[in-house]
Amino acid sequence: MASQGLPLHLATLLTGLLECLGFAGVIFGWASLVFVFKTEHYFEELCEPDAGLMGNGTGQAECKAQDERFSLIFTLASFMINFMTFPTGYIFDRFKTTVARLIAIFFYTSATLTIAFTSVDTALLLFLAMPMLTVGGILFLITNLQIGNLFGKHRLTIITLYNGAFDSSSAVFLIIKLLYEQDISLRASFIFLSVCSVWHVGRTFLLMPRGHIPYPLPPNYSYGLCFGNSTIKEGKKTAEHENVELQSKEFLSPKEEIPGPGQQQKPRSFWSCAFSRRFAWHLVWLSVIQLCHYLFIGTFNSLLSNLARGDRVLVSTYTNAFAITQFFGVLCAPWNGLLMDKLKEKYQKEAQKTGSSTLAAALFSAVPSLALTSLLCLGFALCASIPVLPLQYATFILQVICRSFLYGGNAAFLTLAFPPEHFGKLLGLMMALSAIVSLLQFPIFTLIKGPLQNDPLYVNVMLVLATLLTLVHPFLVYRECQPRKESPSAIA
Repeated sequence: MASQGLPLHLATLLTGLLECLGFAGVIFGWASLVFVFKTEHYFEELCEPDAGLMGNGTGQAECKAQDERFSLIFTLASFMINFMTFPTGYIFDRFKTTVARLIAIFFYTSATLTIAFTSVDTALLLFLAMPMLTVGGILFLITNLQIGNLFGKHRLTIITLYNGAFDSSSAVFLIIKLLYEQDISLRASFIFLSVCSVWHVGRTFLLMPRGHIPYPLPPNYSYGLCFGNSTIKEGKKTAEHENVELQSKEFLSPKEEIPGPGQQQKPRSFWSCAFSRRFAWHLVWLSVIQLCHYLFIGTFNSLLSNLARGDRVLVSTYTNAFAITQFFGVLCAPWNGLLMDKLKEKYQKEAQKTGSSTLAAALFSAVPSLALTSLLCLGFALCASIPVLPLQYATFILQVICRSFLYGGNAAFLTLAFPPEHFGKLLGLMMALSAIVSLLQFPIFTLIKGPLQNDPLYVNVMLVLATLLTLVHPFLVYRECQPRKESPSAIA
């Protein structure tokens, strides 16, 4: 990283962090927004006269049909934020940064304006607006993740930092809720978010590259304000050459890593990565943990209403507490990346001394992160399954730490396990396939509300067992790397 480019790199990092923190993942603050929508009587016409919505004077008692409608909106939005990562990842790989960001700005601005002008009579527009909001947000995240390439050996720390900011942006909906309680209308808040698109446009042309930020970063690389510098072409050529070398040396499958006599090293294709066992188990790991989080967020307001027995003040207090804890995701996530960066550096130094595989050493650094995330999810699922209201504070803390580790660890693992030129497509495919699994949250919610009569015990037991299954993934990665770590001669 050239010293003369450090101020520009830091400006790009900080403004990107602000962008992710303030806009990208606001959908995860859905619980706060649902509270406002219920206060505004959205979908209240679905409640039967004897549903008791206003009967206890709290204003937010149980209404199954209304809760199902909000759960369905969140299910659709959370599905889109993952499923659309694949086409948006392709757009980013194919059409580069500027085009991807302009599409993100269009979707995000359209969504915020739509929400701003919805009312009780046009509440169905939320089915359009919330998915558009998530598509714009995930594009903001994808285009910002490449900023990690500017910081060399701290690359994984920056990637996880951005994912943490993405999660923490859910606090924006808490701010909107608090402003609403101070008589600032929902319309005014979302119009302000729409106006912020001017800032996104300015950042796109002033602080972001037109194409991609290469990794490893070539000398004198320039972008943004410095774009047009004569060194950019040289930088691109250097990056292409170094990326080819990096791909051939570090991102081959275990069987391809050491070619036999007369064989030439061949770069891995996208489909060979997508159909690998490593990718399949990582998909299981991500999908199960993500489903636990989405089910919790999508049913959060209904869960609190049940535990608080419809006490609106108590529901509001716990909703605020939950939203506040989400902000700490940006503080938790970098520790995951820092752990992986330090372990990667340590194991690769050991590998160089022993002559063993540097790929295995790099991949081995992801094992503690994968295992820790699974264990955090297990603790979160256990706490959430116990119907004790004060215990939910512990649930909130475990949930935000686990989620901040989940997405940062997911992106970091893909950068370690597969060739960099396939990152956007593999990340998109991973998120798209996990989105299909996330659709289970709505039938599970309907099952709890219907046949199980608001008793989620059996569902919680199944989620805990499924979480235990995710521990298989770090174990398999450990087994894959361990022989190479202990016995370099075994791969010679």
